[in-house]
Amino acid sequence: MQVYNIIEVANVHAGSLEYMNKLIDDFRAIKNVKGIKFQPFKYDKIAHADFAWYGVYQELYFSIDKWKSIIDSASKDFEVWIDTFDEYSLEVIESNLSKISGLKFQASILFNKKLIHEFARVDLSEKTVMLNISGIELEQIEDIIIEFKKHLNPKKIVLQVGFQGYPTELQDNGLNKLDILKNKFSYELSFADHIDADSEDSIVLPVIAIMHGATYIEKHICLAGEKPKYDHYSSLTREKYTRYLEMSERYSNINTGVYINEKEKKYLSGTIQIPTLTKDLNAGQLINLTQDVEYKRTARLGLRTNEMLDMQKGYHILAQHKQKGDTLQAENYKKATIAVIIACRLKSSRLPRKAVAKIGYLSSVEFCIKNAMSFKNINHFVLATSDIEEDAELEKYTYSPSVIFHKGHPLDVIERYLGIIDTLKIDTIVRITADMPYVSNDILEPILKSHFESGADYSRAKKAAIGTNLEVINAEALRRVKSYFPSADYSEYMTYYFTNNPEYFKINEIDLPRELVRDYRLTLDYPEDLELFNKIQDYLKEKNLPCELKNVFHFLDENPEIAAINSQMEVKYFTDKTLIDTLNKYTKIKQTV
Repeated sequence: MQVYNIIEVANVHAGSLEYMNKLIDDFRAIKNVKGIKFQPFKYDKIAHADFAWYGVYQELYFSIDKWKSIIDSASKDFEVWIDTFDEYSLEVIESNLSKISGLKFQASILFNKKLIHEFARVDLSEKTVMLNISGIELEQIEDIIIEFKKHLNPKKIVLQVGFQGYPTELQDNGLNKLDILKNKFSYELSFADHIDADSEDSIVLPVIAIMHGATYIEKHICLAGEKPKYDHYSSLTREKYTRYLEMSERYSNINTGVYINEKEKKYLSGTIQIPTLTKDLNAGQLINLTQDVEYKRTARLGLRTNEMLDMQKGYHILAQHKQKGDTLQAENYKKATIAVIIACRLKSSRLPRKAVAKIGYLSSVEFCIKNAMSFKNINHFVLATSDIEEDAELEKYTYSPSVIFHKGHPLDVIERYLGIIDTLKIDTIVRITADMPYVSNDILEPILKSHFESGADYSRAKKAAIGTNLEVINAEALRRVKSYFPSADYSEYMTYYFTNNPEYFKINEIDLPRELVRDYRLTLDYPEDLELFNKIQDYLKEKNLPCELKNVFHFLDENPEIAAINSQMEVKYFTDKTLIDTLNKYTKIKQTV
């Protein structure tokens, strides 16, 4: 088996460029050493000043120019590797990219979504990325790999076990993971023990790791003589490192123990970067893990990245105002109250009283409500109309006694929505208009899921059949719109208040599965639309099929001449340039100096 040996300099140099250069020169002549790894970071990027090691980090700091000279020297005889910790590590990598062969991400960095996102700008297609997965649950590793492939697109990914415990004890070495990882994943494995350098085991363990399938071996090194100030615990001198390289098999089967031991958990808990807010956030908002937080080590307690994401996957939302610099606890979240709000008026010009026109045996508004009530994870269903007499009749068309009838402002739809939002203490709404009879949970589910996981203010699908796309909006975001537009004169076209202001709102547009995307027109605005809908209902009744979107699509796919009945009807907010220009003008937030 070909083994890739990496000598790890770590922090043994104690900030001395002279020591660093002597160490590199001392190991140049050793055969079978392929790589050398350095740890560039900057004290105020890797940690807050309240972290215990902040002063040490200041002492260990090298400037960009010094790192260039170090990497230039080392690259003459070794393939250079970089440990990534923070934005400064990234800066060093970008400045020396042509002379760097591999990057390693410590376990405590794997959840730094902001840093990972920033790495997307670097071309790593010819680099190897090593992921240290110590302390990471087995079922989380695949998700981490997917994220790194997506953002970094490296040539190769290597999984590494081993953590530093100053020194790590024999029973905590992590050898037992190699077989587990080898059976579960197809990636090459790396072993990095940090056992006492004075122990014979320090040169035995890597040999055993090779026997268990590790193809990358990482060992800390130092100069002979007086022990250095930092990282000497597991660092081998050239003489002892040579013995490791020459040693034959001596040990086997040192691979028992739990997957993650308590000390390993403590290590990760003490070093993992806790997200802290980069801005004030209001109650009712969600956290975007790349835009709203920064990642540094801190002495403060707080939820980790995956814990915050789990909260939002469970449809939780901020329960209270939080300030810039805060960490988050579970009690800062609450389960979101989610409501479907269907806007409806009897006033309609192209198809008078279309809301009560019959589609099969139901009025169109009842048809819309009926399909909306199949939505999952919804607490309330609301039919929201105006408070003028003409629309009072709609109270007879709520379809179900559980549907709440609400009357509000006739023109300002946002104000109308906020009236019922405040009454029911709604956190998140699914916005529907009553001219959308074929709404479907199949469309809502991926949008709602993505809305919470991405930490958005406003979400919709990028492309969907007209009349099937849905909008998910946080009530807090609606209140912010109202603060900018006390009289939201065009809020019938509510979408524009968000999409025209991406610098004020977190916009999330998703790709639906291909089977849910069509070019059909399934909104009610013209007599031709009503004709089409009744043909659809006749078909579903004849075939005794439920009114599900997949069945509607199948019928229209098989009958293009029927789908063409309303295909030429105008969609005003797509085609009316005067309207579009007006909306772009009056829904854009005016920045003040």
